[in-house]
Amino acid sequence: MSHKVALDFVEIGARLKRCALPEVDRVVGIGSGGVVPAALLAYKLERPLTILSINYRDRDNQPRYETPKLLTPIRLPTEDKKLLLVDDVSVSGKTLAVAKEQLMGYEITTLVMKGQGDIVLFPEIAACVQWPWQEKK
Repeated sequence: MSHKVALDFVEIGARLKRCALPEVDRVVGIGSGGVVPAALLAYKLERPLTILSINYRDRDNQPRYETPKLLTPIRLPTEDKKLLLVDDVSVSGKTLAVAKEQLMGYEITTLVMKGQGDIVLFPEIAACVQWPWQEKK
């Protein structure tokens, strides 16, 4: 069994407070892993939140499909120009790429808790993470 780093909301909240966030019109969270971080950011930025349902991995973190699948297309208000696209983890960038295709035409800044994005909240963590909103395994 691999060792997981456990993070709590206090640590995540402290990191969010120190994070320089861009001016955006809307926060878009990738469901399901990005829902809670996106909700925290939407609250902090006082911006509306939209969830973009994309699925790639199963509950055991194994790829379920060859590429991530968009489950439900979304339509955003035309006045929204700048988006903060949020996910928990981005290793390969495949899920973010599918999301960006869906959001073509918008100015997008990506934020992930760990992995690869424009803003990475925990860049020092390489191990798997036990997020406080996940079931403990």
